[in-house]
Amino acid sequence: MKKYIKVIILIIFCCFLCSCGEKDFKEGTIEGYSYKEIDEVSNYVKIVTNQNKVILIELYPDIAPITVAHFQDLVKEKFYDNKIFHRVVKDFVIQTGSPEGNNVTSYGETIKGEFASNGVENNLKHDEGVLSMARSNDMNSASSQFFICVNTNDQIGYLDGNYAAFGKVIAGYETVKAISNVAVDNNDKPLTPQSMKTVRFVEVLNGNN
Repeated sequence: MKKYIKVIILIIFCCFLCSCGEKDFKEGTIEGYSYKEIDEVSNYVKIVTNQNKVILIELYPDIAPITVAHFQDLVKEKFYDNKIFHRVVKDFVIQTGSPEGNNVTSYGETIKGEFASNGVENNLKHDEGVLSMARSNDMNSASSQFFICVNTNDQIGYLDGNYAAFGKVIAGYETVKAISNVAVDNNDKPLTPQSMKTVRFVEVLNGNN
């Protein structure tokens, strides 16, 4: 009997440690920004990677309202949890959001491409840290896949006007760069999986903004 009690206590203790680990990311501070995880839809989103690193993102509904609303719906569904960065190109982009971890599959409805070549004004430059929707040749084919730019606009600026930029990394960009530097296979897929463990809305309590 004592043996079973010890096992039960050990299980409870392990569960406690695990829950504490998760709570560590409910609120915190990164690069001068204080944040708190919330259930309500927000224009601030926190990504916790499988390396337990935080990436803090600001969304811009005034620039790309359709794209932001769609992205927020996916975050609300917790769709992005455990999705891998399936395409990593050094000094270019890290891409994620495929339900099957490839360049082909997406999830949910497709949305109108909010960019100049599709008749929509969007002045957000594809500079380093900017989020933008991935798509096929069809200008209105964006769905769940998005990428984060890893360079200066001078080097990848040709994306401007052709892809719907809708947000930017405001803290944790070093984590984005670290992901962009991992070894990949011939299909640009990381040899060591890189993923988003959780993606949640946050309230930014104070910071650089």
